[in-house]
Amino acid sequence: MIHGPCGTFNMNSPCMQNGKCSKGFPKLFTIATQSGQDGYPKYRRLSPDDGGQTFQLRKSGNRMVTIDNRWIVPYSPLLLRVFDCHINIELCHSVKAIQYICSYINKGSDQAAFSVESRDEIKAFQNGRYISLSEAAWRIFGFTIHERSPAIFQLSVHLKNGQRVYFTDQNARERLENVRNTTLMAFFELCHHDEFAKTLLYIEVPSYYTFTNNRFNRRKQREPIVQYPGVKKSNVLGRVYTVHPSNVECYYLRMLLHHVRGPTSFLDLKTVENVIHPTFQRACQVLGLLQDESHWNSTLEEAALFQSVSNLRELFVTMIAFCHITNLTELWENHKNNMSLDILQQERHRSGNHDLAVTPYIFNKTLILIENDLLKISGKKLSDFNMESPLQTDDNDDNFLRDRAYVAETSYDYDILSNYIQENEPKLTNDQQVVYNTILQSVLQDTGELFFLDAPGGTGKTFILNLWLAKLRVERIISLAVASSGIAETLLQNGKTAHSAFKLPLDLQTNERPVCSVKKQSSLGKLLRETRFIVWDESTMANKGGPEALDRTLRDFKNNDRPMGGVVIKGTKSD
Repeated sequence: MIHGPCGTFNMNSPCMQNGKCSKGFPKLFTIATQSGQDGYPKYRRLSPDDGGQTFQLRKSGNRMVTIDNRWIVPYSPLLLRVFDCHINIELCHSVKAIQYICSYINKGSDQAAFSVESRDEIKAFQNGRYISLSEAAWRIFGFTIHERSPAIFQLSVHLKNGQRVYFTDQNARERLENVRNTTLMAFFELCHHDEFAKTLLYIEVPSYYTFTNNRFNRRKQREPIVQYPGVKKSNVLGRVYTVHPSNVECYYLRMLLHHVRGPTSFLDLKTVENVIHPTFQRACQVLGLLQDESHWNSTLEEAALFQSVSNLRELFVTMIAFCHITNLTELWENHKNNMSLDILQQERHRSGNHDLAVTPYIFNKTLILIENDLLKISGKKLSDFNMESPLQTDDNDDNFLRDRAYVAETSYDYDILSNYIQENEPKLTNDQQVVYNTILQSVLQDTGELFFLDAPGGTGKTFILNLWLAKLRVERIISLAVASSGIAETLLQNGKTAHSAFKLPLDLQTNERPVCSVKKQSSLGKLLRETRFIVWDESTMANKGGPEALDRTLRDFKNNDRPMGGVVIKGTKSD
C-alpha cells in the first residue's frame, strides 16, 4: 500500500502531471487526523521524530529508497488479508465527499429508444379505450358517469388597464369604447355599493353572488344568511387564476386579493393604514404577507446534500429567473462555497496544490457559469436581478462569453476571408459575375429584396454562396448561412440548419401562424436584428411554415414591415 514513490524518485511515474503528483503525494506529516473543509480528512502521518516508522524499499537498478508515512495509501489490514488485493480506504465523515459517487450511481441510463411510424388515430383510440363489465352496466342503466361538486368559478386577475380585450376589424372601435367588466372590476364596483360585499374576500364572492351581464348579483336561492337579510350562500368556490412570480406586480396583486376584504379599487389595495404605497409588493411587505427568505436557504442547503454542484447551480439559476428573490447577494454569499466545489477541484488539479482554498477568482468563475445559464433561460444578466455581474476572464472566452451567438458571427479572421476572396473572385464566370454583383449591390444598398437561385447540381452554387458570405463578412455585414438539411449546411462557411439557427418551432405543419422561438433581447435576437443577408440553401425542401415564421420574427425584431424585415434573402434549389 505504498504510492510510487514518484516525484524526484521517478519523474516518469503515471501519476506525474506538469512535474507534480496528481494524487498529492507525498502527503504532509500530521500529528493528529484533521477534518478538511471539503469533507475529506487529513489522516495522521507521524514523522520519524514523532515515532513514525520507516523502511528501505528496493527500486529498479538496486536503488534503495527510504519510505515513511508520507507515501502510505490509507488501508485496512483486515480487508487486505481477507480479499488479498489492493484496496484503498477513505473515511468520509461529510456528505460532500460522497455526493459525486451518489450522482454517478443514481444518474440512470444514457440510452434512448424511439420509433417512427404513421399514426392511425382509430387504432390508437381503440388501443387506449377499455370499457369493463361494470362500466358497461353503469352506462346501460343510464347512471351518472361523473359529477363535479362543489362548482368552481374562475376569477380573473390583472393590473389596472391590463385586462384582455378580444376584437376583430369590424368591432374594434366598439370594444374599445365599451370595455366589458372583468370579474375583478365587477368586484370593485360591488364593494362600492354593497355593504355585505365589503366583508368578503375576492374568492368568497361567488358563494353569495352570480356573475351575469358583466356584474355580480346576489343569489336568489340556496341557504339564507340570518345576519344579512336578502343574502344567500351556495357551495360554489371561487378560484383566482394563477400568476407566475416573474410577473411581479400582478403576482402581489393576487396575494392582496386573498387577504384584503372589500377593496374598491387598485389604489385601495395599495393603501395600508391610510398610507398609499407605490407598489403592490410594498403593500404586501407592510401587511406582513411576505415571509423571510429562509426557505430558499433551506432549499439550497438540502440540495447540497445530494445534488451535484452543476445541478446545485442550475437550481440557483432557476430561483433567480423565476422565483423573484429579493436578496440574491445574501443567498449567493451563504452558498457560494457549495456551488464552487467543482471549480475548486479543477484548480487544485491544475495547480497541483491539493490544499488550495477557495479564492475570489474561483467565485468569479462560478458566477460566470451561473450568468451564462441565466442568459440561456431568461435572456437576462445577474445585474438585471440587482446582483453584481462577474468579470469576464480572457482565458475562458470559449466557455464564458455572454453573447456567444452574436460573437460567433462577428469574430471572423478577416485576413483569411480576404485571401479567400482574392483567390476565388477571378474564378467567377460571366453569368456568375452578374449574379454575384446583383446580390452584393442589393445588400449594400439595403433594398431588402428576395432572390432565388435555381441551377443544376455541379454548376457552382455552393461556390458562389460562400463567396458572397466571405465578401459581406469582410465588410462587417452580418450574414447568416443556413440550410434545410444537415449535410448541406456543412458545405457553407459557418453554416447551420434552419431549425438550429432560427429556433423554428416543431409544429410547423399544425401551427397556422408560427414564429421563431427567440426572445427579442437575447443574444440570438440581437444577432437577427443586425443581420442584413441570409443564405437559405435547399430552401424548397423546407416546410412553408419555416420561412413564414422567420418572416414574422424579422418584421417584429426589426420593426420593419417589408418582407423578411428588409433582410436580403437568398434561397437556392438543387436538381
